[in-house]
Amino acid sequence: MKLSYLVRGLPGHPLHPPLTDATIGTYTAATAFGVLSALGISEKNTATAWWLALLIGLILTVPTALTGLLEWLTIERSTSLWQTATAHLAAMVTATVFFLLAAIFGHDGYQRHTVSTGALILTLVGFGLLTLGGWLGGSLVFTHGMRVLHSADPTSPSERNDWATPN
Repeated sequence: MKLSYLVRGLPGHPLHPPLTDATIGTYTAATAFGVLSALGISEKNTATAWWLALLIGLILTVPTALTGLLEWLTIERSTSLWQTATAHLAAMVTATVFFLLAAIFGHDGYQRHTVSTGALILTLVGFGLLTLGGWLGGSLVFTHGMRVLHSADPTSPSERNDWATPN
């Protein structure tokens, strides 16, 4: 077994995408909690959940970003795939910076069980960038076919698109 499988995943089963699911889900929850707190819905609890979700998201970002960087390093430079991957990387790093700033500047509010307007705005901007980055990440797979394991048998269901053919 190759050592790279430990950090990049197996052929057809890359490690980066499942980590992105956890990270994006956590940041999405943080954004929802921040908005709910701003709307006054269980403000004390949602403010606490907002800040803790930001921290968990930041922790999850570390392995997610490292596996993504390892994938990015394997891409041939100056190709359409590389340009999309670089835009994805830039959007995700920028989103992370906004979430980090929200956690830092929102800490005082968290201690008072509130989400400040500034911290909420930072969270919302981070979420917008996260959404853009996720869309770009999806295009790496669905448009460019990055790390997709293609079947050698053209008659296999995945190649024939049987899922789209009514029975």
